[in-house]
Amino acid sequence: MNAQRHNDNIDMVENIDTVIVGLGTTGLSVARYLSNQNHEFAVVDSRQTPPCADELLSLSNIQPAHHFGDFKTPLLMNAKQIIVNPGIAVSTSEIASAKAAGAEIVGDIELFCRDIKSSIPVIAITGSNGKTTVTTLLDLMAKESGVDVGTGGNIGTPALDLLVNPSKELFVLELSSYQLETTPSLQTLAAVILNISEDHLDRYENNIEQYAEAKALIYQNCQHVIYNREDKYSTRFAKQSNNKNLMSFGLDKPAADHYGLQLKDGVEWLAKGDELLMPIGEVKQVGKHNIANSLAALALGEMAGLKMSAMLKVLGQFAGMEHRTQWVSELNQVNFYNDSKGTNVGATLSALSGLSGKTVLIAGGQGKGADFLPLQSVIFDKARAVVLIGQDAEKISSIIDSSIPHSFAASMPEAVQQAYEYADKEAGDNVLLSPACASFDMYENYIKRGQVFIEAVQDLTALIAKKKATKEKNHV
Repeated sequence: MNAQRHNDNIDMVENIDTVIVGLGTTGLSVARYLSNQNHEFAVVDSRQTPPCADELLSLSNIQPAHHFGDFKTPLLMNAKQIIVNPGIAVSTSEIASAKAAGAEIVGDIELFCRDIKSSIPVIAITGSNGKTTVTTLLDLMAKESGVDVGTGGNIGTPALDLLVNPSKELFVLELSSYQLETTPSLQTLAAVILNISEDHLDRYENNIEQYAEAKALIYQNCQHVIYNREDKYSTRFAKQSNNKNLMSFGLDKPAADHYGLQLKDGVEWLAKGDELLMPIGEVKQVGKHNIANSLAALALGEMAGLKMSAMLKVLGQFAGMEHRTQWVSELNQVNFYNDSKGTNVGATLSALSGLSGKTVLIAGGQGKGADFLPLQSVIFDKARAVVLIGQDAEKISSIIDSSIPHSFAASMPEAVQQAYEYADKEAGDNVLLSPACASFDMYENYIKRGQVFIEAVQDLTALIAKKKATKEKNHV
């Protein structure tokens, strides 16, 4: 790739009205969208060789000007519209200066919202944890109901790429706080804030209220507000929305026309009001947090007109997302779970609380400025021991009660080995990787971290099997 080939004539084209800031998958989707409309644009990225640069420079019908390596370019100050990748803070000095000079700052979801036909309903999902699971459930429920659905946003397919197929009957979007900040035109049939816990506070000046308020933007221009009545932020913003069409979900007994759990003959059921829908034991996913996710999906699906029978069928079949309390294997009655996508404290609280029995927790990484103290009580109640890895291992160690054994590991295989040694085989303990941290201090992303965990479990299983076979052979 010759990433510099358009930089040489940047002075000749610095008055382009539309500038994409940040490439990668989302930026490339914006470039394709604008290119297909023969709309002139430029691309700016602080990285010298950003992801998807080859694809950008290979667009067939337009050769966009670009500036790679930093944001110091007249392209930004002269732009009328700046389309910002969600991974880049709008408070970045060069973007803030451009805004002060009159530029409109939007994201790819805003372009999507301006383009779609008003007749096609949109379901929007946000939250600190569970949004990918709920989004995936809605996608599967719609398909099982025979609805032609387009699903994407912060998961899988970028939203603008969904517009390629004009026949869609429903859009389901997972949205991050970053995307919501730059989407004033979002109008939805139904929307939900699943929960709010400390996350991305490095981006929000260590202020959870600021982070929560960004999430709350999802309830603007929303026909039906779905909220988690057990989450103070979700409840507060739902009631502040002044929307009369409120529906809640929670793990307690629901009021009429709301979703929750009902107890009958010692069995807990998913329920809408007094209507029993499905025993929770028939829900395929593990953990109480996934029961809450299932209830949220049912509420959203009802608003979208999906068939209840189809939705319940999906709940009985969907085993969960990869890297999200994903069962890996059993070794001598110890069950291993991969929750590498647990990149914040709230996610780890949910995963650890949701497993039955005692658990050896593997945690640590880049904490993103989070307070780990909320983990203290659930570790005390649920953890057999804790194995710590990564940059903020010491910070997590400082909140662990002295009665809970814990140790440090320099690598994932070492962490898996230590966790297995802590586990009580007779009691049938769990080993759970749920870091409560980002992965970037050790791995390129949470997916790679989860894959390394799975490989380490497989290697440990093979090693123990080999030792057992050798021992048996020597006794023959």
